[in-house]
Amino acid sequence: MIRRFTRSGARRSGLAALAGLAVLATGATALPGAAAETAAGGRQPVVGKPALDARGCARIEKRLPTFSEWPKVDSRINKNPVDEKRVAKILAGMTLAEKVGQMTQPEIAAITPEEVKQYGIGSVLNGGGSWPNRDKHASPQDWLALADSYWDASVASRTKIPVIWGIDAVHGNNNVYGATIFPHNIGLGAAQDPCLVRDIAAATAEQIRATGQDWAFAPTLAVVRDDRWGRTYEGFSEDPRITRAYGYEAVKGLQGRHPRGIGHDGVIATAKHFIGDGGTLKGVDQGVNPSSEAEMINLHGQGYYTALAAGAQSVMVSFNSWTNEELGINEGKLHGSKRAITDILKLKMGFDGLVVSDWNGIGQVAGCTNASCPQAVNAGIDVIMVPNDWKAFITNTIAQVESGEIPMARIDDAVTRILRVKLRAGVLDGRKPSKRPFAGSADALEAERLAREAVRKSQVLLKNNDKVLPLKAGSKVLVVGKSADSLQNQTGGWSLTWQGTGNTNADFPNGTTILGGLREALGEANVTFSETADGVDPAAYDAVIAVIGETPYAEGVGDLSRRTLEAAKIYPGDLAVLDKVAGKGKPVITVYVTGRPLWVNKELNRSDAFVVAWLPGTEGGGVADLLVRGKYREGYTGKLSYSWPKSACQTPLNPGQEGYDPLFPLGYGLRYGQTGSVGTLDETAPPFGCGSQGGGGEATEDLELFNRVDVAPYKSFIGSAENWGGTEIGADGQASHAEINVVQSDVNVQQDGLKATWTGVGPAQIYMQDPAGGSDLRGYLNAGGALVFDTIVHQPPAARTVISAHCVYPCFSEVVATSLFQGLPVGTKATVKIPIACFAEKGLDMENVNTPFLVYTEGAFSASFANVRWVPKAASDPDARKCSDLT
Repeated sequence: MIRRFTRSGARRSGLAALAGLAVLATGATALPGAAAETAAGGRQPVVGKPALDARGCARIEKRLPTFSEWPKVDSRINKNPVDEKRVAKILAGMTLAEKVGQMTQPEIAAITPEEVKQYGIGSVLNGGGSWPNRDKHASPQDWLALADSYWDASVASRTKIPVIWGIDAVHGNNNVYGATIFPHNIGLGAAQDPCLVRDIAAATAEQIRATGQDWAFAPTLAVVRDDRWGRTYEGFSEDPRITRAYGYEAVKGLQGRHPRGIGHDGVIATAKHFIGDGGTLKGVDQGVNPSSEAEMINLHGQGYYTALAAGAQSVMVSFNSWTNEELGINEGKLHGSKRAITDILKLKMGFDGLVVSDWNGIGQVAGCTNASCPQAVNAGIDVIMVPNDWKAFITNTIAQVESGEIPMARIDDAVTRILRVKLRAGVLDGRKPSKRPFAGSADALEAERLAREAVRKSQVLLKNNDKVLPLKAGSKVLVVGKSADSLQNQTGGWSLTWQGTGNTNADFPNGTTILGGLREALGEANVTFSETADGVDPAAYDAVIAVIGETPYAEGVGDLSRRTLEAAKIYPGDLAVLDKVAGKGKPVITVYVTGRPLWVNKELNRSDAFVVAWLPGTEGGGVADLLVRGKYREGYTGKLSYSWPKSACQTPLNPGQEGYDPLFPLGYGLRYGQTGSVGTLDETAPPFGCGSQGGGGEATEDLELFNRVDVAPYKSFIGSAENWGGTEIGADGQASHAEINVVQSDVNVQQDGLKATWTGVGPAQIYMQDPAGGSDLRGYLNAGGALVFDTIVHQPPAARTVISAHCVYPCFSEVVATSLFQGLPVGTKATVKIPIACFAEKGLDMENVNTPFLVYTEGAFSASFANVRWVPKAASDPDARKCSDLT
């Protein structure tokens, strides 16, 4: 029998209207009130258990307190003197190598059980898209077998300290074949139901225990400010009130009901990413958050106060930087910030659990590499996620302690925290994973009823002309759109694979598509499906249901950056489908599957009803439950937890900011019987990205060509005698000719680059091109721009090599780059900046550029390329190349 928390009482009403918001220095909002939690007379405020609603769950407050300094958090789990003595005794008997081993976290594909024993490893993790035996369809027994083998190896070591396994279970145990996958956090935020979040977290804990892991890298507590961020869907809301309430319940659900630690039904929860990951400039993943300290405290910190109060035993550090030179803040990458990790989190807030880094996060700290970063250890990170370079990390860290670069006291503090958490989690005295509650349970992996309830509660109805919804039972419908029968699109990123791509419906054997749900609700004979709407007559049906929206992505791959929020520009096929069915005499109901609000004025104008389904997970039937009149007569209850844009460049868009004027405000959502009143919306959109200009103006924003993936409208190709017309590099980052082959590579972060290897059997090229034709890019020349890219040379070029830009071949311009690449250090990342003027001087038609980046060579050469863009003003940077040197 799967345990569930008792839920009773009436559903909480929607969010009250936001009022009285105070605007802080850089435009974020603080919610004033609750003087009892506000520091007064120099006293530090204290945060403990939040106010509860009638059902015993954290209440979404109308107003939040304003703190003048970081509050002390009163955790549900307190230090136990007996436990502390035991931890101290274990620590005293450990060698330095054993201590560093406890601090090291390799990835399962890079470490064997025997190595866990040999090096005294404290924890392992599996990244998104990593499974036992590299088998995507690994069974619960396969996962348990590997968990047992690691556990057996660890307890056979000299210290006998059990290893723990961390996993990115961010919307259910989403790495595991056959597990129920819940809606992503953005949908749960729209449900405005903290009890629901608690129940989902509890079900997720059982799913994790079914496969033998101990530690969930969840919940994400980002307060998202710019929806161009590729991780927007991982945040519950732009409203810190929702994040604050949900942080408490998510941790309670994950860690179980043990009064002093983590229960036999729970796993270690992780509050992440500390701190400010949702507040980076322009929504750039791993970018710069310029917040004042007051904003960090009162906006980005809110979810952490309640998560730690609920007893969260781990906190993951964020990839972003915290820098605002005008305010005197220059912490840089937070993985190296002692101020954030030790002074704020551990000392001021009083957190006594463990702090874990993110994937190779230490390598982004200035002066560090993935295998060596004393600054990160000294800053206060206790567990270092070193997926592949873990052996070198251990060697380097031991040497840095022996040399005095890292104090032994810092190592002892880290290991004390690790052992403390293992003891509180019951690991030190526990049984092997296969002998624990829920191990191997198929029932524990499946939670369809709860997931379907979450889908119903999370949807938001934005438009309902003539009360089209709900449809009558027995209605005859035409279903169109790419996402109607796609569990890959429904589940989104972090679903079996890291990016959520490469999946088919067969990869989710217990899932139901939205189309399947409609067939269930209306009867198969009443549902006709045509994905592209070709060759069908909408007039033959009672209604058309178009299921469209975003396709999967994760982390920075999903960043929109300089691009607009215009959905039709990112997914033009959706608008084409709507154009085929709209205005044909039958109502069009659009179901939008998305990880963020997008500018969809064109799609709204072609729709009689418009439902935002977010990323609903594996239970598409929950969408159909509300489209068709049936037993769920309450209908749509979801309310926007993110503001919806009125124009394509309206971001950031948050209450309290000057000029806040969304199409649909935070808290908006129609019920059955309500129609809304949006009329015919303006469809005018900028021809270039937000802030960019063609023609005679000056560009002000980067023109991204490749940022982990191709940036529309540009696509990456290889060309050679085998096919000079170009072979597109696939979504998996691979393409191959006899003369050149390309695979994914790591340049700045995981899989952000393309590694091109020229074999030397003939000339070949890699390039990024707009297949639709040229664009007017004079604005980048006018702005003193440069072609900028990050590169790692693996093998210097053996023959003539050029970098060129094309204005629809045979119109092109090139600079010689043989000596440039030969002069770069092998195996080390470098950033290359070539002034656009160098190409213009050699005849590039700036009004018709279709290929802004091309590397061609006539011999053997190997290099990785990442973050390729045109950057305004970069030609004047001190490290920009001179045109005269490129000959």
